[in-house]
Amino acid sequence: MTIDLSPAARVLGALVTDLDDADLARPTPCAGWSVADLLDHLDVVAAGFTTLARGTGHPGAGPWDAARRTVLAGALGTMAAAWRDPAAGEGTAGAPGPELPRPTWGRIGLTELVVHTWDLAHAVDRPLPALPDGLLRTTLDHVLVFVPQAPLPELWDTPVAVGRDAPLWDRVVAGTGRTP
Repeated sequence: MTIDLSPAARVLGALVTDLDDADLARPTPCAGWSVADLLDHLDVVAAGFTTLARGTGHPGAGPWDAARRTVLAGALGTMAAAWRDPAAGEGTAGAPGPELPRPTWGRIGLTELVVHTWDLAHAVDRPLPALPDGLLRTTLDHVLVFVPQAPLPELWDTPVAVGRDAPLWDRVVAGTGRTP
């Protein structure tokens, strides 16, 4: 199974490169995290999920200046490219987390990109970027099944109730405990 993370990586990368240095200290919807903390997390996500897909990837280091934010946007694109390889969806993988089927890891990676796009857009008061409905539906399907049974439940907050007719973005983020 291949999964195309490219649309989510593209919009998140654009948000990352559009940040100003003044944005770095702003709080995010992620409890206790600033924008800079979220960028640190995304750096690890990009490296970790690239490693899961193809065995390579390294987080960066240093301050979150414009050059490093550009590097992170590229790393998110590399992560997406790695998951387009059909081999990325075969078998299981367990490092840096629990042993799970690779397709599940791919959907976790997609969820990371989509949900943190929402987090970052809200943190810096930017309009929510458009993502294809199919991508949001895939993310929602994953969130509704995976989050309640996640092997590391402490990574998610209690889902927030929203109506079945709520926009897809709202249902996705509500499933991860964020209030849309």
